[in-house]
Amino acid sequence: MKTKLLLMCVAAAALAYRGFAEDGAEPADRAPDKKFTIDNCVNTFNMEGAIKTDAGYQYWFADKDFLDGRTLKLSVVKPHQATHAPHTHAEDEFFFILEGEAEFHLNGQTKTGGPLTSFYCPPNSHHGLRNIGDTEMKYLVIKKYQR
Repeated sequence: MKTKLLLMCVAAAALAYRGFAEDGAEPADRAPDKKFTIDNCVNTFNMEGAIKTDAGYQYWFADKDFLDGRTLKLSVVKPHQATHAPHTHAEDEFFFILEGEAEFHLNGQTKTGGPLTSFYCPPNSHHGLRNIGDTEMKYLVIKKYQR
């Protein structure tokens, strides 16, 4: 139940991320023909929609086509594994740890953190995240893809 509540809170924050201009107007990058309904604005996790990875699985709550490149993804990583090696890309990215113990790599340095810890990756930084614990690590990824 605690994880479900955290997911809902972070999902709301992620979808609000750059959601409106400072004056309250719609942002210029929002597609004018996008229609939001109660059905496409609610996404409940289900294992059938999860995508298996070598290290566990991932589930997209909001993919890059839903909201102008803004995304929200749940990643689950098996103990002592990583979804992928540290890498670099043009977009910035947030990781928010829900469960487990993470080791965060950023430009040659590392920090560890557990539940309710966030890690920020600035654009073009060399970064990675791996599970250093003996249980599954669950975390959210919040990112806006370049268009």
